Amino acid sequence: MAVDTMGNLLTVVVHSAGIQDRAGARAVLIRLHCAFTTIKTVFVDGGYSGVLIDWTLAMFGWTMQVVKRTEQHKFVVLPKRWIVERTLSWLGWSRRLSKDYEVLPCNAEAFVQIAMIHLLLRRATR
Repeated sequence: MAVDTMGNLLTVVVHSAGIQDRAGARAVLIRLHCAFTTIKTVFVDGGYSGVLIDWTLAMFGWTMQVVKRTEQHKFVVLPKRWIVERTLSWLGWSRRLSKDYEVLPCNAEAFVQIAMIHLLLRRATR
């Protein structure tokens, strides 16, 4: 899932649980590049470091900034990292997304998009 700095959904990719997050990130980045060519920087957490950063720079010319955890042993809100978590929480209010009812990944992606549209329409009418 990729969101903007306000938490609005830019793209989502649903795949099987057997695919690691780093491999799935490439699919997200490819879709993101197809839809949004003006992106310059992508913020990611510490799990997306290494080869993915080099691949993203070579493929799209984007820089990836890794938002790392602090060394403190208490809860600290990390800038930029909480944005995706907040969007996932918003989507969690959608009853349809509470369980995995879909057989096909494309159907699951569509329901995530529908839930986000519903959320944005609700915000617009307030």
